[in-house]
Amino acid sequence: MLDQKFFMELQKYISDHLEVLILEESQSFHKSFKRDVILKSISPIEMKEFIEGKRQPVLREVLFNYIDRKGVTDSDIYKKALVDRRHFSKIRSNPNYRPGKNTVIALALALELNKKETGKLLSSAGYSLSDSDTSDLVIQFCIEKGIYDIHQVNEALEYFSLKPLGGITV
Repeated sequence: MLDQKFFMELQKYISDHLEVLILEESQSFHKSFKRDVILKSISPIEMKEFIEGKRQPVLREVLFNYIDRKGVTDSDIYKKALVDRRHFSKIRSNPNYRPGKNTVIALALALELNKKETGKLLSSAGYSLSDSDTSDLVIQFCIEKGIYDIHQVNEALEYFSLKPLGGITV
């Protein structure tokens, strides 16, 4: 048989938790209300215009623009970057496809892009080179020194016990 102490503890437990639940629901309502007010104050046309005005070209556009400007063939680039032909084809055919950061870096090296151009190519895929990441600093150093051979870049990465970009290392 349960004693009165148990019921008092139960009542306190329920009371405490109900207060928390009511408080959480109240906060949730206020957050939802604020979000709805904010969304109602933004015109969908204004948001669409903002997005269209800010949107930058996707990787596929930037990459093939660089290939055309350099006057090289697709196969020259994907072979030099040690990227599989099928993978490269996926980049070419699917504007929404986003390869890994190392693949984009390998393509930038194959195209012998400078630091600014490499940044633009990476940005078009949603990436960047960070000054706080050792791998990224090695890549930046190689680009600034004009070292574009992926095997040499991989050697530099391996010197610091970092993961190579891919392909066969020397």
